[in-house]
Amino acid sequence: MAAPLRVWFDLDGRVLRLRLDRPKANIVDAAMVAALDTAFAEHADDPGLAAIVLDHEGPNFSFGASIEEHLPDQCAAMLRSLHALVGRMLDCRVPILSVVRGHCLGGGLEVVSAGGLIFAAPDARFGQPEIRLAVFAPAASCLLPERIGQMRAEDLLITGRTIGADEGANMGLVHEVAIDPEKAALRYVEEQLLPLSASSLRFAVTAVRGAMAARVKANLADVEALYLEGLMQSRDAVEGLNAFLDKRSPRWEHR
Repeated sequence: MAAPLRVWFDLDGRVLRLRLDRPKANIVDAAMVAALDTAFAEHADDPGLAAIVLDHEGPNFSFGASIEEHLPDQCAAMLRSLHALVGRMLDCRVPILSVVRGHCLGGGLEVVSAGGLIFAAPDARFGQPEIRLAVFAPAASCLLPERIGQMRAEDLLITGRTIGADEGANMGLVHEVAIDPEKAALRYVEEQLLPLSASSLRFAVTAVRGAMAARVKANLADVEALYLEGLMQSRDAVEGLNAFLDKRSPRWEHR
């Protein structure tokens, strides 16, 4: 099977490019998480980097995480690996810019929310639909209140609704809506980041993100426990996941 992630350097080696490469869904499964984690571990400390640009092949950034990996026998390992990636991205001292076209849902939105600025195409759609399967999104439950405020985060997380790029921009989730978001992100890098000292930029990123990163990581441990020790012991959570995989309507017992 082909590698799920393309990795290369751009702009004279000053920009690390990471591209999800399993279209059209670009599922954030164990292989994708491992590839992203490895790329950050191997390259994020390169001293000359001015930015990391995360984008995707195909029409959609990601449909989200693997539903099969959410089942009780796999979810603990899935959450540990995804949350380790989130933590690594939160601690990254290089600006992370994400480029989104099409759908950016579930685990996909959690990944870009762990980064920095999001550049979106007009057709981009963002959401955390997990609650519609009777589960919730642990990382997003910690990240989104930091990014868009408590009330807006609650709206998205407890309804599972999706929003467009313009609404995302109005919420503060999306930095810029552009017909060509990749070009917009690279223009931002060239105009705003490349002229700066890469060393000083790392200190600035740490200063502005450090307290937020610490809060998210502390909260995430508690929310992960709630998911594994509470939610996944409930009948309806397992029913919702199985109903999705079986392509049928769920039968809720509200317990």
